[in-house]
Formats: sequence, structure tokens, C-alpha cells
Amino acid sequence: MDRKNGIWILMLLLLVLLGVAETTDPLADLEKIAGKLVFYQMEGNATYVRDTGELASDIPTETMFELFDPQQNFSTAKFTYTWDLGNGEVIQGTEPVVRYHYPESGNYTLQLKVVNMTKYAPEITGVYSTDVKVLDVIKNIELKGPSDYAVSQDFSLDFHVDGSPPMWVCWRFLPMCVPDTTGGCTLTMLYENTLRLNHSFTSTGVHCLDISVRNDISQLQTSFSLYAKRSSNPHLFFMLSCAAVLVATFSFIAVIACRNRSQTAASSNAVFLKNPDSDDQSTILFKFSNLGRGEKEPLMQYGTQYFS
Repeated sequence: MDRKNGIWILMLLLLVLLGVAETTDPLADLEKIAGKLVFYQMEGNATYVRDTGELASDIPTETMFELFDPQQNFSTAKFTYTWDLGNGEVIQGTEPVVRYHYPESGNYTLQLKVVNMTKYAPEITGVYSTDVKVLDVIKNIELKGPSDYAVSQDFSLDFHVDGSPPMWVCWRFLPMCVPDTTGGCTLTMLYENTLRLNHSFTSTGVHCLDISVRNDISQLQTSFSLYAKRSSNPHLFFMLSCAAVLVATFSFIAVIACRNRSQTAASSNAVFLKNPDSDDQSTILFKFSNLGRGEKEPLMQYGTQYFS
């Protein structure tokens, strides 16, 4: 009988201990809240997971805090979330997700503070911080310059690329726009927004230029149609240029010679005199006055003279 009573007492003690264990707060032995931050960006119907710490500017962004709780200790806990986006904007709420966007590219530090607000439970806080690099997506590739070029002449094509560098550029020329089955291209690293390509067409007609540009968060591919025409005869152009120079030179010499002759005639002042020794005939006597260059003599300096 005593043995049976002892067994019942032991079973009762076990039940009491189990009851105490069940009523013990599971948060009492926890020091912090464990978890991680996950970034999502939405564009149209597509959603991208950004797990490299790089985001696209001016794109709807969603950051979620994923709680790590394999023992289900926080199954009934209530938290508050304070999000500091690093650009002066602070968002607070009770949901483990925040929706926002960065309007400009740059480097930001995002901080999250998670606080356990469950009643009759110790205050447990988790603080998370991560560096975020915001880049501009590649939106446009613009050709700066004409689309018509001459054959067998070296020229440069300038392009402006809208996007955050560094960028990888893959480009290729397709004569007569014939598709290239090999898929090869020339790879260039671009550290600014201007791209310059040097090329020389070997045949006339329409040629295609395929360009693919990408950075860490976006990629854009486009194609340009360029027309190559036959160039004019360079020797004929040289001869015409020389002839034009010679004509201009001779014209200049002729103008200078005529100007000197007219200046000499204008600087002489002739006075018509009547010789009194002659009978009825008048003799024209010339009197020249020497003037320096740039000087003028009045036409009526001495008045009109008569001889009888």
C-alpha cells in the first residue's frame, strides 16, 4: 500500500512540474530577437529579390523582416517595428514589412528596431542595420551625332547612357544588318555615362550596331541603323581646294594693285593755268602737290586764279 502511495505521489509531482513548465514564460530566457531583412522590388508584374544590398532608384521597394523562431517562442508575441531608411525618413508600425522607394541614387544605411510589446513579458529588442547601395536603372542609350557616314573613313560614334556606372557594354557592327549566329561582341567597361566607338565602314549600305548595356541592377539592349555612302574623290577635293586658294591669292594681289594706283591719282592736285604769252590758245600747265600717305589737301585751298 505504501508503495502504491509513493508511486501516486511521484506521478503527482511530475504533473506539477510539467504544469509549471507550461506556465513559464517562453520569452524569459531570450535575450534578443533573431531574424533577417529581405528586399523586394516590383516593376510591372515582375518582383525581384534584391539580396546583394543593391536597389534600383525610383522603384517601389518592399523590405520584410523574417523572424527566426524555430521553437515558436514568439508565436503569441506582439512587436513594434521602427524603420529608419537612412534618407531622413522614419516609418513605424506593427507589421514586419515596410513599403517605400529611394528617389535618388546613393549610399544609405537602413536600420530596423524590433521591440517586443507583449504584456507581462520582458522587453526584448532587436536592432538590425544594413548598408544599401541605390543605383539608377539603365533607361536609355542615345546616339549623339549623324546616322550617315562615308565609306573608308575613320569616324567616332558618341553615345549617352542613362544609368549608374560602372556598366558593362557589349557592342558589335553587323554589315548589311546580317544576323551574327556566333553571338560574339566586344566587351567594354564603362565608368561614366559617355561611350565613344571608333569604326570605319568598308562597304556601302545599311549597317546595324547592336549595343547591350548592364549594371548591377538592370540591363538594356538596343540596335541602331547606320547608312554608309560612297565618299567623294579626295584628289579632286584637294585640287579644287588648291585652285580656290590660288584664285583668292591672285584676286587679293589685283585688288591691292588697283588700290595703289587709284590712291596715287587721288593724291595729285592739278591747277589749270592760262599762258598769257600765247595768242588765243590756252596752255594747260600741271602743278602737282606731293602729299604724304593719309593726308588730304583742300580742293579750294588757293581759290580760283585768273590771268589776263
